[in-house]
Amino acid sequence: QVQLVESGGGLVQAGGSLRLSCAASGRTFSTYYMGWFRQAPGKERGFVAAMRLSSTSTYYADSVKGRFTISRDNAKNTVYLQMNNLKPEDTAVYYCAAARYYTPISDEYYAWGQGTQVTVSS
Repeated sequence: QVQLVESGGGLVQAGGSLRLSCAASGRTFSTYYMGWFRQAPGKERGFVAAMRLSSTSTYYADSVKGRFTISRDNAKNTVYLQMNNLKPEDTAVYYCAAARYYTPISDEYYAWGQGTQVTVSS
């Protein structure tokens, strides 16, 4: 099994930045892609970004393109989500997840972290 632990959430004013981290441990050899999702109150969990761990391929939701950047540090088994120019509508619980192929569909990810709250005030 793969264990994922997110950190870095918090409260920030609109226009500010946060960097989320997702540390992976356990049986990570079958994990080829890592993704970030978010879920706001009363809404479904939605795709934010994903990347292939063995290349520079990255994927973003239209709502975050140009503001969010997904990256990784393979030596630390950690994936990051740099979030700039945050907006109140970015407020949500953010989750990292592991997959064997690229997909924006949350049901197709096989491991999830516990989530970290991001709150953007106006």
